[in-house]
Amino acid sequence: MAIRSVLLNVADIDRSVDFYTRFLGAEVVEASDRTAVLDVVTATLRLTRLDSGEGSTFVPDDLQAGFRHVGFKVADLDARVEALQAAGVPFQLEPIHAEGDVRITFFYDPDGTLLELVEGPLQYHEVYDRDAVDRDWGLGTPDRPRFDHVAETVSDLDRTMEYFAALGYRRMAGIHQPSDPRGFEIDFLRDADSSLEIFTYERAEKSRREPQLGAPGFVAAEFAGSVPASAEPVGTVGGVDFYSDADGLVHAVVPE
Repeated sequence: MAIRSVLLNVADIDRSVDFYTRFLGAEVVEASDRTAVLDVVTATLRLTRLDSGEGSTFVPDDLQAGFRHVGFKVADLDARVEALQAAGVPFQLEPIHAEGDVRITFFYDPDGTLLELVEGPLQYHEVYDRDAVDRDWGLGTPDRPRFDHVAETVSDLDRTMEYFAALGYRRMAGIHQPSDPRGFEIDFLRDADSSLEIFTYERAEKSRREPQLGAPGFVAAEFAGSVPASAEPVGTVGGVDFYSDADGLVHAVVPE
């Protein structure tokens, strides 16, 4: 079922809580010196303090398979970008007008997780599930930043759709990238009020990183449902079992 939480390892709970509440309108559900839970409208962010750990092997190159970024819908992209820039937050991509008639920008949280802001309703080039698109658009413009998606680069779209169908996801829509010589396409798998944003590159080689549970930044997405049959065990931390799909997206699955 839909993404319930995004799990992040952070070096400083107070710093991360300040970042997400100040710049992304998150609301504190609970917080201690070791953990915090933040409400981002359609899901929660679950922060865990990482006292020491391995260096992250994540690189901001979408040809690296697996996790790419966490996306939020916003009503006021320019104002938020101005505040982020004034605070010296590093950007990966300054605001642009993107395919699908939306404005987007990418930047990093204090522990290196890549985040995206999206302003405007996506005008999909392909619609595969009209009801899902209508529900997506029906969410409207958020009063505060709303968790929208986790993005992943994969090597086989059909395999990915089959995998996440076991968690309730269906192919909702697609966006073409005609100017990209690598054969870049974006597909949106949808369940409830958020998406998996799936990147494929038909004409480019992809790299793959091994899953990491003890590195700073993004750890996993948490779904409700049953573990897919082809899930690959990654490890257990704090009593939580983690798995990955064939392209290395780490996730936990909790009962509905």
